Amino acid sequence: MKISGFSMVRNATKLYYPIKQSIKSILPICDEFVIAIGEGDEDDNTREVVESIDSDKIKIIDTVWKEEDFVNGRVNAIQTNIALNACEGDWCFYVQADEVVHEKYLPVIKDRCIELQNDDEIEGLVFDYRHFWGDYDHYQISHGWYKREVRVIKNNLEIESNNSAQGFRRNGERIKAAHANAEIFHYGWVRPPKYMQNKSKALNTVHWGKEKAKEIYKTKPDEFDYGPLDQLPVYRGTHPEVMQDWIAKMDWKDKLQYSGEPDPGRELHKHEKLKTKIITAIEQKLERQFGGKVYLSGHRNYKLIGNK
Repeated sequence: MKISGFSMVRNATKLYYPIKQSIKSILPICDEFVIAIGEGDEDDNTREVVESIDSDKIKIIDTVWKEEDFVNGRVNAIQTNIALNACEGDWCFYVQADEVVHEKYLPVIKDRCIELQNDDEIEGLVFDYRHFWGDYDHYQISHGWYKREVRVIKNNLEIESNNSAQGFRRNGERIKAAHANAEIFHYGWVRPPKYMQNKSKALNTVHWGKEKAKEIYKTKPDEFDYGPLDQLPVYRGTHPEVMQDWIAKMDWKDKLQYSGEPDPGRELHKHEKLKTKIITAIEQKLERQFGGKVYLSGHRNYKLIGNK
C-alpha cells in the first residue's frame, strides 16, 4: 500500500501560509508528495520554501492560475485536481496550505488506510476539524464552521475536488467515507491582522473576481479585526511539533482583543451574531447529550458509513 500526499498553493509566503509545516506534518507516512504551485507575485518565494524541505518524495508541478477560473473558488478545485491527477498512491492524502496534522495521528491514519484498503464500500476518510482563530489558543465551535471534511481518498475512482476545494465528489455524488479517527488543525485564521486582511482579499478574489474584490476592499481597513477572543473556547492541548517554530514567531498579541465588546464600527463576524449563537448553543447541547457531531443545517461532501 502506498500513500500520496498532495496539495496546491500560490503566494503562500506573502500571505502567511505555513505550507512547509503542512507538508512536513504528513510526509512521514507518504511515499510521495505532489504539490501544484501556481505562479505567484514577484515578492513571493513559495517554491523556494517548498524546495527547502529537501526531500526526494516531493514532486512540484508549476502552474498558472487563469483569471477566468476566479468564479466561486473554482480555481482552487482545478489546481487541487492537477496535483491529484499526478498521484500514484493507493490512497491520496490532501492537506491545504493552512492545514496541519498532529504527529500523534499519523500511525492512526496509516492503520486506517491499511484496514480499509480492500473495503470497496469506503472511498475516503473523514477528519474532525479544529479551526483556530486569532491566535494559537482560541478556536471556533460556532455553527457554520465545518466540523468534518474528507481529506484522504482512494485513488483511481474518478474522485475529484469539489467547488472551492473544500471536499471531494465522485461523478458528482458525495463519497462514502469512514472516520479517520484523527483531526486536522486548521490555521487559516491565525495570521498577523495585516496578513489576515490580505489573505481574506485573496480568497474573495478567487470567488468574486479581481475587479469586484478590489472595489469592495477599497473601503475596508488595512488590518483584520478578529473581535473579542474571550467569546471562544480555549485550547489546552499541544500543537503539532512541526508548528513549534512557526508559533514561536507570533508577534501580534498586542493587536488582538482579549475581552470587551466588538467594535461597533464593523460588521459582526458570523459567530458573534445572536442567531448563530443560539444555533451553536443548541448544537453543543445535543452533542453533549447524544455524542458525536450534530448539524442542525449545513452542507456536507460525504456520507459517513456506519462505525467503520
